[in-house]
Parts: sequence; C-alpha cells; structure tokens
Amino acid sequence: MSHVRVMLDYFHPWPNSAGMYVARDRGWYREAGLDVELAVQDPGRGDTLAYLTRGEVDFGIFPPNRLLARRAAADGRPLLAVAAVNHRALEAIQTARSTGITRPRDLAGRRLAYNPTPRGRAMVRHLVAADGGDPDAVITVDAGYRELTVDDIASGEADATFGNYWAWDALRGDLPEDRRLTWPVDEIGAPRYHSYLLGTTESFAAARPDLVRAFLSATARGYAAAAAEQDSTRALLERVIPYFSRPLIARSLALVAPTWTGADGHWGVIDETRMGPYADWLARHGAIAHARDWRSSYTNDLLETAPVGTK
Repeated sequence: MSHVRVMLDYFHPWPNSAGMYVARDRGWYREAGLDVELAVQDPGRGDTLAYLTRGEVDFGIFPPNRLLARRAAADGRPLLAVAAVNHRALEAIQTARSTGITRPRDLAGRRLAYNPTPRGRAMVRHLVAADGGDPDAVITVDAGYRELTVDDIASGEADATFGNYWAWDALRGDLPEDRRLTWPVDEIGAPRYHSYLLGTTESFAAARPDLVRAFLSATARGYAAAAAEQDSTRALLERVIPYFSRPLIARSLALVAPTWTGADGHWGVIDETRMGPYADWLARHGAIAHARDWRSSYTNDLLETAPVGTK
C-alpha cells in the first residue's frame, strides 16, 4: 500500500474536492493500492504549489495561473498538471442591490474588495473595461485572503467583492437572494480558464507513472459518483466540514458538480483552448513572466479518458 498525500485547494475542504472524499470512502483508492491522505495548507508555509515544490505532498489542487507563474520563474522543481478539476471559472463579482450597482461598469468610483495580486488587478480591470467602464476609477479595498460575504457589503464594508466563488463563498450570508447580485466572471467577459488543476512534480510523474494513473482513475470514479449521488456525497462532506450548514453544502455541490466535466463528458481532460489563451492573457497583463512554457505545463497522457489528439 503506497501512502499518497494530497493537498486540497483551499484553507478547508469544500464541495469541489468531493470526488476525492468519495473515492476514499468507497475504498477505490485502497483497491488501487493507495492509502490517500487529504490535507489542507497552512498559509504560513505557502500555498499548495509551495508544498509540492518542497516535496511535502505528492499531489495538489491549484489554480493554473499559479502553476504558470512558477514554471515561468523556474521556481524549484518543475510542476506538472495532470488533470483538470473544473472546466469553468468559479470566481464572481458580487454586490447587494442596495448599492445601486447593476453591472460591472458601475464599479467605477466604488469600493471593490478583493486580494489585489497582479492577476487579481488585471482581471478586475479587464472585467470593468469589457463592460465599458473606467477601470482606473475602481477603488481597491485590500481584503487579503478574507472572503467578504454579501452581508459585509450590505453593512457598508465595501460596495462589491471580486474573487468569491459563485458555487461557495457567494452563497454564504443572511441577505435574501433577491437582494443580491452575483456575476460569474466567465459570463461577463473573462478569458476562459480552468479554475483548478490537479498536479504533481515532473519527477514524481516520471518515476511513478503507474501510481499517478491509478490515482487519477480512482479520482475520476469518485467525481463521477459525487456528481451522480449528491445526497450521499453531502452526508459524507458533512463529516469533514461539519461547521457549514447542510443547505449550503447541498447547494454548493449542486452548482459545482457540472464544472467537473468538459464538453466531452469526461473528468480530468485539460483543454488547450483554456490553457494557451489564458497563459497569453496572463503574460500580456504582467501576471506571469512569460507564456512560453504553457504547453509543457500539463499533460493528459496519464488519464484513462484522454481523447485521441490531446497532449
């Protein structure tokens, strides 16, 4: 039995990692000879990619922009995406109707709370400009890693937020649904991208390809079951995130599950039409040093479901 340590994508589990919990609970990892440990990051020691770079985990879930940034900077051992978790962008702009903001261009002159990383700033500017607004007029409220809820907006802490996930953070808060406005970024002009990829190091993939294939096969099976059997999946998730309400978990799961498969209906296949143009966009906006290595940043070769003609 091989011990495999996997780092999830957030400070705590949420329904986006449900497939892994299902695969472990059903014994599919164990059938593949894998003893899988699911862990979350300590932000004082870096993000998931930092853990992978130090060799402290075998697999991790991470955003593609962070992968591309590390590869462009040649930061530590080369990292490699081996599967796509989400085939849509999960981020959103959110506001309350009481602010009078009715569309992204209305953010000009208003206070927008988000983590103002180079990529975050570029995305905000892009979205406001795409709607005909003045991105220079947006007032940045540095929220760091804090995810403000719509209740914080209603109380006056900011006029809107960027970066909350429409399938998780944007669902929280007590403000009634009819008093909220939530715009998924891929519906208001954002470039297409995978929100999260699953990856490892190039050296691990080269040394243990059979283990990687077995892990991906069991994980794909877990995500398919999580999407198809949501009541039992919700009950399983309640055991690992008992501090969130049952309705929140159920609604989040129902929203995020369709993002786990691409147009071909398969879990995991990384789409070059999402990777290449997004890498170019990140480079043009100064969020990564260059986009030359995007093709070598991922592979579909270790997936059972990879269609003919994919990398």
